[in-house]
Amino acid sequence: MAILSDSVGTWAGTNGFRLMPDSPFAEFSATATVTLAAGGHLTSVAYSWEHPDDGPQDGLLVLGSAGDDGSLVAMWGDSWHQQPAPMSLSGSRGADATVKLDGSYDGGWGWRVVLEAAGEDSLRMRMDNVIPENQATAEITAGPYPVMVMDLRRA
Repeated sequence: MAILSDSVGTWAGTNGFRLMPDSPFAEFSATATVTLAAGGHLTSVAYSWEHPDDGPQDGLLVLGSAGDDGSLVAMWGDSWHQQPAPMSLSGSRGADATVKLDGSYDGGWGWRVVLEAAGEDSLRMRMDNVIPENQATAEITAGPYPVMVMDLRRA
């Protein structure tokens, strides 16, 4: 079965962005287009969002199956978060149309990307930055915190 096949189409909504875990979210409009490719073996999620200081941004997430066990591989690039080189991610999909992906960068830091399809008319993409233990402080704990939360409806 194709990944996120029930979510194929055009989406519009809002995206909340924050850089640090103690910062408030800045909310702007967002869009996404989910398509199947390579005979349904790959799924692409092309999205746009706005940074509060740096303006319009866009990204692309391409997902594929890594085996019969539900494991996934993905490539992700974003004009603000992850550039110029794309990041490789791995993860799995849940029975409830949820995709969870993880990747690492810069000596133990990480990204977690979660896509949740709630029915045919709702899609959420959440991106968490993962703080490593050796970078935690009394004010900022180790582990994931949401950096982007994109809530979309069918356009």
